Amino acid sequence: MTDDQKQPDLLSMTVRQFVAATAGKTPTPGGGSVAGVVGALAVALGEMALNFSIGKKKFADRAGEHQHLLSRFARAREMFQQLVADDIAAFTTYQEASRLADGPEKDQAMEIATAAAIDVPREAAKLALAVLGDLETLAKMCNQHLISDLVAGAALCEAVSRLCDYNVRINVVNVRDRGAAEQLRSGSASDLAAAAACRKRIEESIREVLP
Repeated sequence: MTDDQKQPDLLSMTVRQFVAATAGKTPTPGGGSVAGVVGALAVALGEMALNFSIGKKKFADRAGEHQHLLSRFARAREMFQQLVADDIAAFTTYQEASRLADGPEKDQAMEIATAAAIDVPREAAKLALAVLGDLETLAKMCNQHLISDLVAGAALCEAVSRLCDYNVRINVVNVRDRGAAEQLRSGSASDLAAAAACRKRIEESIREVLP
């Protein structure tokens, strides 16, 4: 890839620019990159809810837990942002491999590229699940005025899991080992179900505040 072909830093764009880039007739940013951005926003909502809970007298005895969550959220947000770049890199690898002349070299390159195209959404889905778990913990010690923001973050995490499942399913058809392919498909579906269940538990736990 030449300097002229290098992808722009999506995270340096304004919201308006990112939306326009997504709408453009270019393969990236696509669903994978959007999943990374949505994941980062989900974490950010959790961080906001947490920041408005830290220091409240009601939660004085939870200060240590709040600080622990604060560091976890900060790390998760960074990881989601990195996954935006990883998604684009994975697509570029796949695109370059697909352009090679037919033969053993292309077969090997396509196998590596397919693995990368699956690894990124699988990592994002696992990260979304971890964030959901932290949001579920925070829901028990959160400023009630920020509950709707917390559960919005949970809903976005579930959406990330679904986007990741789509990307796994579209790429897993290129995995030659059918047993491995089925394991990837099943694992992705399991993570999606777990994300939905966690989001539901969070909603049920705050029912008194958000009827």
